[in-house]
Amino acid sequence: MVSTMLGFKPRNVIDKAGPEDVAVIDPSMYVDPQTGAVIEKKTKRERWFVARLDAVLLLFVCVSQVVKYLDQQNISAAYVSGMKEELDLRGNEYNYFTTWFNVGYAIFLIPSQIVITRVRPSYWLPALEACWGILTIATYKVTTYKQVYVIRAFTGAFEASCYPGAIMLLMSWYTPRELALRIGFYHSCQSIGNMLAGALQAAIYKNMDGLHNISGWRWMFIIDGIITLVVSLAGVFLIPDFPSNPNPLAFWLRPKHVEVALDRAAKFRRADSKKFNLRSVKKALSGPLFYFFVILYVASVLAQASYQYFNLWLKSLVNDDGTKRWTVAQINAIPIGGGGITITMIWIVGFLSDYYQTRWIPIIVQAVIGIIPGIIMSIWNVSDNAKYFSYFICYLSLATAPCVWAWLSDVNPFDAEQRAFTLGFAIAFYYACGAWSGPLIWPAVQAPHYKHGWQVQIALWVLVILMTCGLRLIEVKYIRPKNIRIAEEKYFAAEAEQREREEAETEADDLDKKGDTVDERIRAVRSRDSV
Repeated sequence: MVSTMLGFKPRNVIDKAGPEDVAVIDPSMYVDPQTGAVIEKKTKRERWFVARLDAVLLLFVCVSQVVKYLDQQNISAAYVSGMKEELDLRGNEYNYFTTWFNVGYAIFLIPSQIVITRVRPSYWLPALEACWGILTIATYKVTTYKQVYVIRAFTGAFEASCYPGAIMLLMSWYTPRELALRIGFYHSCQSIGNMLAGALQAAIYKNMDGLHNISGWRWMFIIDGIITLVVSLAGVFLIPDFPSNPNPLAFWLRPKHVEVALDRAAKFRRADSKKFNLRSVKKALSGPLFYFFVILYVASVLAQASYQYFNLWLKSLVNDDGTKRWTVAQINAIPIGGGGITITMIWIVGFLSDYYQTRWIPIIVQAVIGIIPGIIMSIWNVSDNAKYFSYFICYLSLATAPCVWAWLSDVNPFDAEQRAFTLGFAIAFYYACGAWSGPLIWPAVQAPHYKHGWQVQIALWVLVILMTCGLRLIEVKYIRPKNIRIAEEKYFAAEAEQREREEAETEADDLDKKGDTVDERIRAVRSRDSV
C-alpha cells in the first residue's frame, strides 16, 4: 500500500486497489513526471520553511545578482556617459571591454565550479565577490583602454562563480514545483541591475559629475564597488550552503529547517551536491543531455544580445537641425522600460512553467517572439517607431534561462554533479563565444546599423527551436522512463533495506527475550536447590 501511494507498483502483483487504498487518495496530490513519485500537498511546516528560504536565501542571491550585473553593465553606461571621450576610445575598443571580461569569466568558471563543491559556498562566493568589488573601485583610476582590459579580465574571473553558484544553491533547496519561478526571480535581477546601472549613472552624472574633480562615470565605479563589498560580507552569514552540509554561521537556519529540507529532497528524490571528480565529467560527456543543454543555452543567450546595443542606437539619433535627440541622462533612462518588460516576462514565465510543469513551451514562445524584431531590423529601412518597437520586443525574449536551468534540474534528479558540470560548462562556453561574438556580430564601428547582427539573431532563434524540440523528444521517449525506473529501483532497495533492518532488530529482541527466559530458569533451579 505504501509503495502504491508513492506512485510505484510492486513487481508481480496484480494491480487491484482495495477500499483502504482508495480511501487515502488525496485529490491535491500530483505525480512528479521525472520520477513517478506521488507528491502530497505541502504541510504548514513546509510552507513556512519555503517562506523562510524566500526571505533569506532568495533575497540574498537576488541582491547579489543585482550588484553583479550592476558591476558588469556599468561599463556600457559609463561608455555613453563620458568614458568614450575621456579615454579617447576608438574602433572596437568598447567591444573588447566585454571580450576581456568574457575571457576571464570563461577561463575561471569551471575551476571555480569545482572549488565550490569542495569549499563551502558561504566562504568561496563572498571571497570572490569582495575581490571583484575591489577591482570595481579600482576602475575609477583608469587612464587608458589597456588598463580597462586588465581590470575587466580579472573582474570576469572573480564574477564567474556568482551566477552558477547561486543556481546550484537554488537547485539544492527548492523542489521542481518551485524552482523555475525562483530562478526567474534571480535571473530577472540581471534586468534590475541593468535598469539600476542606467538610472544610477543618470543620477550620478547629474549630481556628482566633477565633484572633487572626478567624472560622473568614475563615481559610479566607486559607489558600485562599495556596495559590492557590503553584500560580500553579508554572504558569509546568509548563504546556507547545502542541506547535507549546512553553514554553521547561517543564524537563520535551524536544525529543524535542515530536517525539512532533507525530507523534501528525499520526497522528490533529488540528490544533494557532492565533491566534484573526473567521473562526474566523463558521465556528463557520455550522454546527449550535456550537448543539448550547452547548445540550447548558448544559442538562446547569444540570440538575446541585440538589446545591449539599444543605447548605442539612441546615442546615434539626431534632430533635423543636427542636435542630439536624447541627452546622456535620457539615453541611460529609456532602456529602463525594456528592463521592466523583461522582469514581468520572466516572473510570468517562471510561474507558468512551475504551475504547468513545462519547460519547453515557454522557450519556443520566446524564440518565436525573438524572430520578429530580427526580421524588422534586417530590413532596416523602416520608421524609427518600428525600430523602437523592435528593440523593446527584444526584451520579451530574455526569459529562457530559468526554464533551461529548471529543465536541467528536472531531467537530472539523481546526479547533482552532472547538473553542476553541465551548468558551469554551458555558461563558460557562452562567455567563450561572447568573447568574440560581440566584435564579430555587433561591431561598434557599424553602430547603429549592423550588417549581419539581426540575421544572425534569426538563425540562432531557429536553432533554439530545433534544439528545444529535439530535447523534448528525448526527454519524453528516453529520459523520463529511465528516471522513473531508477527511482523505482531506489525505492524498492530502500524498502528492502528497511525490512532487513526491522527483521534484524526483531531477531535481536527475540534473542534478548530468550536470554532473559534462560536466566530466569537458572535462577529458579538455583533457588530450588538451595531450599
